[in-house]
Amino acid sequence: MGPQAGGILARLAGILASLAPKKNDKADNGRRGVWRTGTLLGGVLGVALQLQQAELQALGVYLALLGLAPLLVAAWAWRPSWRGGVVVGVLAGVLAGFGLTGARAAHFAAGALDPALQGQDIALTGRIDSLPQRSAQGERFEFLVDSARLGGEPVQVPARLQLSWHGGVDAGGEGGWSIAAGSPGLRAGEGWGFTVRLRSPHGNANPHGFDRELWLWERGIQATGYVRSGPRDPAPQRLSRSPWYSLDAARQAVSERIDARLPDDPRSAGVIAALVVGEQSAIDRADWDLFRTTGVAHLMSISGLHVTMFAWLATVLVALAWRRLARWWPRALFAVPTPWAAGVGGVAFAAAYALFSGWGVPSQRTLIMLAVVVALRLQVRRWPWPVVWLLAMVAVLALDPWALLQPGFWLSFVAVGILFATDPGGLWQDRAPLSALRRAVRSVASLVREQGIVTVALAPLTLLLFGQFSLVGLLANLVAIPLVTLWITPLAMLGVLLPPLWDAAAWAVQAMALGLAWLAQWPWAAIFRPVAPWPFAVAAVVGGVLLVLRLPWTLRLAGLMFVWPALLYTPPRPAPGEFELLALDVGQGGAVLLRTAGHSLLYDTGPRYGPQPDAADAGDRVVLPLLRALGETLDAVVVSHRDSDHSGGAAAVRAAQPGARWLSSFDADPFRHCVAGQRWHWEGVDFEMLHPQPAHYGPDGAPRLSSNAMSCVLRISNGRHSAWLGGDIDAAQEVRMALARPELRATVMLAPHHGSLTSSSPVLLNTLLPRWVIVQSGYRNRFGHPAPAVLDRYRQRGIDWVSSPECGAATWRSEEPGAMACQREVARRYWKK
Repeated sequence: MGPQAGGILARLAGILASLAPKKNDKADNGRRGVWRTGTLLGGVLGVALQLQQAELQALGVYLALLGLAPLLVAAWAWRPSWRGGVVVGVLAGVLAGFGLTGARAAHFAAGALDPALQGQDIALTGRIDSLPQRSAQGERFEFLVDSARLGGEPVQVPARLQLSWHGGVDAGGEGGWSIAAGSPGLRAGEGWGFTVRLRSPHGNANPHGFDRELWLWERGIQATGYVRSGPRDPAPQRLSRSPWYSLDAARQAVSERIDARLPDDPRSAGVIAALVVGEQSAIDRADWDLFRTTGVAHLMSISGLHVTMFAWLATVLVALAWRRLARWWPRALFAVPTPWAAGVGGVAFAAAYALFSGWGVPSQRTLIMLAVVVALRLQVRRWPWPVVWLLAMVAVLALDPWALLQPGFWLSFVAVGILFATDPGGLWQDRAPLSALRRAVRSVASLVREQGIVTVALAPLTLLLFGQFSLVGLLANLVAIPLVTLWITPLAMLGVLLPPLWDAAAWAVQAMALGLAWLAQWPWAAIFRPVAPWPFAVAAVVGGVLLVLRLPWTLRLAGLMFVWPALLYTPPRPAPGEFELLALDVGQGGAVLLRTAGHSLLYDTGPRYGPQPDAADAGDRVVLPLLRALGETLDAVVVSHRDSDHSGGAAAVRAAQPGARWLSSFDADPFRHCVAGQRWHWEGVDFEMLHPQPAHYGPDGAPRLSSNAMSCVLRISNGRHSAWLGGDIDAAQEVRMALARPELRATVMLAPHHGSLTSSSPVLLNTLLPRWVIVQSGYRNRFGHPAPAVLDRYRQRGIDWVSSPECGAATWRSEEPGAMACQREVARRYWKK
């Protein structure tokens, strides 16, 4: 549920309150109310505790804990007391939340992919269970398995998979990729039979990075893979279409109609498709950056705001229609009173909208909260808002416990809780009839008030969750919220029946985009701050809440004291004379962040995740989010060589860090070439370039060696410990450097060429004598990196080594040369492989 949905939710409850009879629920007072509150709070705490587990216990352990909860309640009911009710309620809730979440996780984990099936050619039959996402490389989709065979024998694979159907090289000779060369154009609901290769879910593990494995786990996906459609593979077969998937097929058809209607306006087409069918991938990355900078990203996908607004309008219309119906059929009011018809009808229509728009997790959360509020209102129960808030939270977590780890969950519930707390009567307030003018004035005033409260209160939370906050967000949302919810979204939905309305919606999107682009150009449109530790974060959120509560101004201004430490927080840096090396987990590629007491250097920028120039890259997805989370401003960037697995993120990093000095072996400007002998010092730490030699560049500055052989080799040393970074340097150049500088040593070495057999020569290892080697390589990569023979060389020499698939991001500090911190161990959870 989006931050603005709380106000609409209060209005929805007010409408139902005006329709329903009045009754005080005195049973909510006393021991029952105390016990209920404690149980709900304990349930949330139990889920939170279970999500911190590094390893799952046996299913029986969780079932036993779950069974203890009702026994504890029964024991308390034998001799109830007020104080005992609080303790028993919290403890019972913790046991129930922990046990239920753990039991679900253990049951789900039992269906994981057998490791022996990874990389095998498995024949599958089943159905496409999502809208296929198309890109230049092919199509990606979710697949429900009916049967699986390996070598003709049935095998057990997870029920839900995420598969890719890769395209091929375009026959036109442009070197690009096309869907037509591979995938035949998939349709939601189609039955297919094809051969696939699967692997267990795996994602990059970086500090403050996106947890792809949790994302897959939450969606019930236990294996990923790709379709084998080469000339030597069995031909894929389209089997049939199922009527049960007609909704997904209709969503896909609508998405294609939108694209066909607006072929020259991809921005508007993407926004309209996102609002109608929930296809967020239709919005370009640059547009998402614009929406995040101006604080309106929550409006560009089906969120709680859209679903709640839809429910509110549906409730009003159903109530009016039901009262009109009474003129011709009075018995209808006796059979189903107007409040019941309006409440149930509003939720039902909202559910239909959420289903058609993709049934996303935010929509599910919103529907549950709507159902809880409407059910309480129809039962004529006026519970205190904290109990209603906790009940909705528990209901959401009962459906999806892992939502507790999503930023959207906390933004939704904190926003709604703040709006209820600042207007506690709004949830159940009876709305007296008003004139049209007064209703309009009240609506505008309410929108400004709610947006202001939410903006101030959520500023610390937004800054701590995302490391950025839009200063122009209040102004942008005051215009964008009514424009999107009252004009663009209705036109987009009605365009399904009358496509010319999509043109009107597109004009509005373009006008809004122009205004947002103007706001985004302001010097302080958005601020970025490092991510603070959790004690500072909790204090900052409390401070943000204090600022908007109806308290004396002395207490409200005290909230600034709670917020200030998080705003001023700066992550610790190495002491003078020391340095830190952080090898990021970017898949099959390289990116290393080096930090001294006052400077930062990035060595390589990570790969580009696709052959197209505009494909996603590690610079935008991994490197820049980490730099923002650490509050880093780069002083220098060294791109070892031209290969895209090392230079793919250069454009994104250059755009975000314009003040950095750049060195590489392929730059057109000779003054930005890396050359042996270059040297500089930062806070007692020496940086020296060892390769390539000046003779390796031609008179025109062009490299004379192969791309790998031209890799910039950088050595960092503080006199006691040193690091050696060699890009994709080959064995011949390794031997030359080792013989030329036999005195050099390295405490930690970045494995040349990702541990390829053509690098890590014995001569280099015998010269450097590294204590640690870091191998940056992709999970189950097709090159077989690191090569087993190279790992044998490390073992024979007693060299400790880590690789990014098993370690994630690896951190080494010169202050603790014997330790290597692996991100997968630091943040170990049971859903991470």
